Amino acid sequence: MAPKFESSRRKMTYADLKQTNPISITLAVVIALLGLWASYAASQLARNSVPVYLLLSALPALYILFALKIGNQWEKAIVLRFGKFEQLAGPGLFWIVPLVEAIPSWIDHRVMVTSFNAEKTLTMDTVPIDVDAVLFWMVWDAKKAALEVENYREAISWAAQTALRDIIGKMILADILVGREKIDAELQKIIDQRTTPWGVTVQSVEIRDVVIPAALEDAMSRQAQAERERQARVILGESEQQIAHSFRAAAEVYGDNTAALHLRAMNMLFEGLKERGALVIVPSSAVETMGLGGLSGLTALARGMKNGDAQ
Repeated sequence: MAPKFESSRRKMTYADLKQTNPISITLAVVIALLGLWASYAASQLARNSVPVYLLLSALPALYILFALKIGNQWEKAIVLRFGKFEQLAGPGLFWIVPLVEAIPSWIDHRVMVTSFNAEKTLTMDTVPIDVDAVLFWMVWDAKKAALEVENYREAISWAAQTALRDIIGKMILADILVGREKIDAELQKIIDQRTTPWGVTVQSVEIRDVVIPAALEDAMSRQAQAERERQARVILGESEQQIAHSFRAAAEVYGDNTAALHLRAMNMLFEGLKERGALVIVPSSAVETMGLGGLSGLTALARGMKNGDAQ
């Protein structure tokens, strides 16, 4: 197989796009047009004549085109003079010396957002998980960010991912699932320590999602369901105990008071006979000892009279 060669063309960067701006282009065009008009007025555009004024206007036009720079409110320009750091320029209008000074990079001071993840990372209890997180950071020292690290954006992303993998490897799955706030704080501390020498500060880290294997998720679901069933059985058993204690207390009261037991039985029979078409079966011993026969007769007679009145 033939080896693959990368393209020799360098990717255009943001600094390349900022070499010129609308104001410098406009001023350069105006100066060039003035030189052209002056050459035309002096009849220097005729055959075998040198347009002196046009050539003279080309120098200031080119100087303004490449020397006048504009920085946005949130930007700082790194100005190098013969390859050595000279100053931080911007925001607003500023000048550089073409061919002597150059702007290799523009540093953005706004809060940046970088998403990163840790795919198939083993926890302390050897569970492979995928974790997605987002990092909020900003550059507080443009000089360090430009001179101390080659690509601070990429370096921050790799530092965050490495820190996340390191923390996951030191924790068990249960702690990761319930302790996201603790992980966020620990990640912010570790990443901030690594990025401070680069002039970058980390404002916050937030874990968005923790993905576990499907088989483990199903097992955890069954475990949670079994735990809920166990708790339901425990609660049911405790309820049965409370009911048994209540019945025991009631039995003690009725055992010492025969009249109260008779009244309770009569009330139960009355409640059963209130329902239309209800059938109540009462032991003969209860009828004899508590006089329930007379009560049932009176109740039936009352219901018959009530039905007769209704008709």
